[in-house]
Amino acid sequence: MAAPTPTPPNAFGLAQLQALADASPFIRHCQMEVIAADAAAGVVKMRMPLLPHLRRDASVAQFHGGPIASLIDTAGDFAVALAVGGGVPTINFRVDYLRPSSGDHLLAVATARRVGRTVGVADVDVFDDQGRLTAIGRATYSAQVG
Repeated sequence: MAAPTPTPPNAFGLAQLQALADASPFIRHCQMEVIAADAAAGVVKMRMPLLPHLRRDASVAQFHGGPIASLIDTAGDFAVALAVGGGVPTINFRVDYLRPSSGDHLLAVATARRVGRTVGVADVDVFDDQGRLTAIGRATYSAQVG
């Protein structure tokens, strides 16, 4: 049986990421939840429910684009945080909205593509509650915990 891969001392896990989320008034307001974190793969999965204040229109069960962008930014940040051991500042990010995001919740799957000494890059796919890809994003973060 192979020995387990040691966890780097600065590695974050699910509990640390959720604590970061809970410490942010805005992320708490959106009720974003970290549901999976794989430091070896650099992947974070986050869920965000469709709350009344996150809707595009009160009469339509669709997310406004702003909360979707926030979910992308947060999930990408957390994917980089896995590698560097803490939350990091956003340098830049972009979002492509592919279809209306509707349903009870969204699922963001963020993958850290590269984390260097000064900069980290993450790609994020956003799915609706039926598993349909609704938005994609790419973000650049400082690789220095801040």
